[in-house]
Amino acid sequence: MKKISEIISTFFAYLRRPDLYPELRRKIWKNIFNRSSALRGKEEAEKWCASLAVSEKDFIENVLQMPFVPFENIFPHEFASALQAQAKAPVKMGGAGSLSVIYYINEFTNAQNTIETGVAYGWSSFAALASLVDRNGILYSSDMPYILQNHSSDFVGCVIPEKYRKNWRLFRFADKESLPKIFAEQSVFDVMHYDSDKSYDGRIWAYNMLFDKVKKGGVFMSDDVGDNAAFKHFCEAGSLKPHILEFDGKYAGLILKD
Repeated sequence: MKKISEIISTFFAYLRRPDLYPELRRKIWKNIFNRSSALRGKEEAEKWCASLAVSEKDFIENVLQMPFVPFENIFPHEFASALQAQAKAPVKMGGAGSLSVIYYINEFTNAQNTIETGVAYGWSSFAALASLVDRNGILYSSDMPYILQNHSSDFVGCVIPEKYRKNWRLFRFADKESLPKIFAEQSVFDVMHYDSDKSYDGRIWAYNMLFDKVKKGGVFMSDDVGDNAAFKHFCEAGSLKPHILEFDGKYAGLILKD
């Protein structure tokens, strides 16, 4: 009964948001005709990731060839304030990922323009902006509204320090609506961080579009690549050399674009 109740609540929440009707149509189609997409090739992906995985420290020192200091040690006061901001938030969203890696890939590329999909509390945004602001760079973020959580939009990005926000552009739609709006403002990016639709089909659609927007010398990153085989298949199809990081029991995939 709870499942049915949630479906009904979600449907009527979408109906109150005409700007989200395109995403509602896609969700109906996916749940009726393509429910298996989320975990397609999961066992294959997990074995592949485990065979390649290194730590974030190894990646930063050996691949990026930069001295590793954990992100929270570089920005201790901002990090402590961010933890307090998350603790005060009355809504539940996704937690922090590999903040050190996100910070260092922006440093490695001397990023001026970075794009991310998925924001939640804004931990990844915080890490990217901590690098970008030194060069007056811009972070473009796409984040689907949390339509079942009252006032959740007030807390999207709540851990981002106020002094960084002038360098942040947030687009509150599904990726298929947000990304064209972002590309109308900026078409080439130094860093791309994908952390939104985790289904196989959703990833493949996004990877093919977004990778083309990363300039040569830039970095493409996707979280949770062990969930299904989309990242593996994308790399194989394009003869791309991936780097797999293990962090908190999960895998992130990165590609340094030649």
